[in-house]
Amino acid sequence: MARYYCLDNPDTLTLSTTIAASAPGRLLLHESPFYPGGGGQLADRGLLRWADGESAIVGFDVQDGEVWHLLADTVELPAGPVEAEVDPAFRQLMRELHTDLHIVNALVYQSFDGALVTGVQMNEDGTARIDFDLPEADNDRLRALEPAINDVIRQNLVVRDTLVTQAQANAEPGLIRSRSVAPPPTSDGQVRIVEIVGLDRQACGGTHLASTGASRPLRILKIDNKGRHNRRLRVGLQGIAPEGMA
Repeated sequence: MARYYCLDNPDTLTLSTTIAASAPGRLLLHESPFYPGGGGQLADRGLLRWADGESAIVGFDVQDGEVWHLLADTVELPAGPVEAEVDPAFRQLMRELHTDLHIVNALVYQSFDGALVTGVQMNEDGTARIDFDLPEADNDRLRALEPAINDVIRQNLVVRDTLVTQAQANAEPGLIRSRSVAPPPTSDGQVRIVEIVGLDRQACGGTHLASTGASRPLRILKIDNKGRHNRRLRVGLQGIAPEGMA
């Protein structure tokens, strides 16, 4: 896969660029600030503006490493510059949830003998779920992780990313946390590693906070047994997630 602009420039939410190719209702940009989604993280939302018009961007279609932007309207596109604008509140929501899920993942991995993730999904209502292969887990022990999760948030640990080769990623225990999938390598064979300094390192292709303290507190809303092996933790950002899920 190509390395997305937003991963190297996570705070650039408005970008002046030009159209590389277009078809009815869709286009390619020479540079794009949008994250197209993946790994359980929802795609960015936003707008495309030009001198005499604009259209909402309603989705993305990744083909052969190229990100096609899907427009809400069929419009005549300009030949000159355009401005791509990411919805800042939605990007912040996804960055918080994704970073917090890494905290949850790290604490479960450390507390439950390297339990692997079997599924993740982040939601627009400020909730998320993360599934673990935990056939013998005590749900009360899982619920008891909530104070430790919020302690990591309060510590305001730095979050950073690096690139390693696929061979290095495979050789370092704990970098690949999912039982069935892993972030695809870049076109030159590298894997992105997201590190919460002092807590965790794992392969990931999504957007994250610059430090854990930029997140609101997290609540464990519910724990479900999903089959013989899977335990599903439903979590939510305090003040955003719907009440009554616990």
